[in-house]
Amino acid sequence: MPSLAEINALPADDFVLTLGGVFEHSPWVAEAVEGRRPFVSIDALHAAMNAVVTASPLSRKLELIRAHPDLAGRLARLGQLTTESAREQASAGLADADESTIARIGELNSAYLATFGFPFIICARLNKVDAILDSMQVRLHNDADAEVATALSEIGKITFLRLKDLIPD
Repeated sequence: MPSLAEINALPADDFVLTLGGVFEHSPWVAEAVEGRRPFVSIDALHAAMNAVVTASPLSRKLELIRAHPDLAGRLARLGQLTTESAREQASAGLADADESTIARIGELNSAYLATFGFPFIICARLNKVDAILDSMQVRLHNDADAEVATALSEIGKITFLRLKDLIPD
C-alpha cells in the first residue's frame, strides 16, 4: 500500500492507475485531480475528488452512479464484481443472504431502476442487510433529484472508505 507521499509523487499515469478504481469504473475522477497534487491528507484528496464529481454535469454524475452494480445482483451471482464491490457487499452480509432475501433485493433493485433509471446505491460497509432493505423501500418514494443527491452522498462514503483502505494513515 503506497503512502500518500508516494501517491503524490507518482507519474500521472500511475496516479490514475492507482486511484482510478476508487470511484467505481470512473478513472476520470482521478484524472481530474491528478494535476492538483500534492494532497496534504486523505481528506484533502477525497474532498478534491468529490469536488470534481459535484462540479460535473448531471449526465456525468448519472454515468458515475450507473457504473455501480446492483446490490446482490447478477454480477455478484456471477462473481464479476470489482474486488472492492465484492468485499463491500460481503461485509453487509449480502453474500450470505438467503434466497428469499436475495429475491426481495432483486425486486427492489428492479423497482428502483425502473423508477430512477440508475441502480440503488448505499454504502454497504456501513449497513447490514435489514438496513439496506429498509432504505431501499423508503427511498423508492423519493423524487429523482433527492435520489441523485443521496446516491452521490453514498458514493462519497464508499470512496472515502476505499481511499482509507488504499492509503495507510
